[in-house]
Formats: sequence, C-alpha cells, structure tokens
Amino acid sequence: MNNYFKILAFTLLFLSLTSMGIHKFYMAIYQIDYVPQKKRIQITSRIFVDDLNAAIEKKFHVKTNLGNGQETAQDEVNMKKYLAEKFSLKVNGIVKPMTFLSKEVEANVLICYFRIPDVSKITHLEIENSALTEWNTEQQNIIQANIKGEKQSVMLTSEDFKRVLK
Repeated sequence: MNNYFKILAFTLLFLSLTSMGIHKFYMAIYQIDYVPQKKRIQITSRIFVDDLNAAIEKKFHVKTNLGNGQETAQDEVNMKKYLAEKFSLKVNGIVKPMTFLSKEVEANVLICYFRIPDVSKITHLEIENSALTEWNTEQQNIIQANIKGEKQSVMLTSEDFKRVLK
C-alpha cells in the first residue's frame, strides 16, 4: 500500500509539472523531411506559443495572441513574417521560400506546417534558424532532418544559428 501512494504521488507531481504553462527551458523543434517521390521538403515546427508570442511582440511592438481564443488574422500574418525572417533553408546553395500550410496548438506548443515544392534533389542543405534567440539567448532550436533516408540532428543557438547538412 505504501508503494501505491508513492507511485500515485509521483504521478500527480509529474502530471502537474508537465502540464503547467510555465516552462524553464527554451527550445523549439523543427522536423525537416525530404520526400523525393513528391519532389518537396516538408517542415514541421514545434514552438512554445508563449515564447513565440513574446518574440513577435518584441519584434512588431504589438500584443500577440497566437494559440488562444483572442488570436487575430494579423497575429497569424505577423507569425508568418517573423518565421520567414528567422528560419530559412538553402537547397544546393539557393534560398527556397517556404509555403505555410497550417498550424495547430497542442497544450502550450504551436505546431506549424510548411512545404518547399519543386526540389528534385538535394546535395546540401543550409539551415539558418535564429527564431526566438533575440528574445532569449538561452533559446535552442533543434533541427531533425531526414534527407535521402539519412537522419541528422543539429542544435542551433543565438551564437551558432547556421548549419550545412550534406
């Protein structure tokens, strides 16, 4: 019976800590997948929505409400503009614009979906990602890439925000 209470207490503590809106680490995850059959790159970003709101507010000097019931069309426009300025890909040395597809919110994480069409092959991919780093120097942007079946992961920071994958 004593073990039951320990497990219950641990579970409740874990759930309460992980479900809180406040987090003590500053990280975003970007998944980049090259789909050669469709000749495109698919990108999924996962960013803490409160951090993104703070960075957009700092950049554009407006109150931003992404991911809550008060979100406006202008909030989404500012988000797209901000991410386009802070996150870019060069495919074989050429900057490729990303098409924003959609977004959704899970807990306190904003998930965005992007696509880069017309990519027939990749010899090297240059990633530049300084999103949120001007707002918080502790920000880490984790990139997980799957190109031609080869998986690579890199961590980008405010001081090291560019990387080339081959």
